Amino acid sequence: MRSAATLSATSLNIAFGGLRALNNATLTLQPGRITGIIGPNGAGKTTLFNVLAGVLRPDSGRVALGDVDITALPVHRRARHGVARTFQLARELDSLTVLENLLLAMPAHPGERFWNLLFARGRVQAAERQAIDRARRLLERARLLPLANQLAGGLSGGQKKLLELCRTLMADPSIVLLDEPAAGVNPVLVESLGRFISDLRDEGMTFALVEHNMDMVAALSDHVYVFAQGAVLTEGSFADVTADTRVRAAYLGEIV
Repeated sequence: MRSAATLSATSLNIAFGGLRALNNATLTLQPGRITGIIGPNGAGKTTLFNVLAGVLRPDSGRVALGDVDITALPVHRRARHGVARTFQLARELDSLTVLENLLLAMPAHPGERFWNLLFARGRVQAAERQAIDRARRLLERARLLPLANQLAGGLSGGQKKLLELCRTLMADPSIVLLDEPAAGVNPVLVESLGRFISDLRDEGMTFALVEHNMDMVAALSDHVYVFAQGAVLTEGSFADVTADTRVRAAYLGEIV
């Protein structure tokens, strides 16, 4: 696993037409920690993730990885710096097996270059073996290894979320943006997913967690930001933010 740097966003602003989706939003993802991001629908959480991942560029403000300004970097270049994300709706390839879904996510495979297939077959075969080994180890950790040769389309919703996280991990990221990983997942698999994420955190990986399942946020988050109308309303421990009278008055009825 590559070493993680701090991912920070400073004074982010972005508007769509007359709607301000982010309003001077500032937050920091500390290395080796899980940062929860909560708030009602429309609070700006998804827009924030799109800016952090490089899908959107803010109208103003800065995104930095350590001391490096990455505000203008697109998704694929941020991925090379170790920033990856998952999505609320899993994006598996139904017609491929579980294992094949992971192998396709392996970056910079030498077999993608025609001349390597002709003149560096040994290197290609070694890379293939390494990719298969990495994929199988990830599937074992996610308790999906018995399903490795089954079509991904036959997985349950929770299993697809675990598969998507494994696909993301194939690129060896240091920072993972998790977009509602518990959505549509049964409680048993939510627990398995939570253990997987917390184990990775304990190994030094950094996570941002957008989630409406407050039990999961409480169990996993080292620090929590509450968003409202595109801005940070408050931040602190889960206990601190949920005790805040502004949060309780405005949001607990919607997000707990």
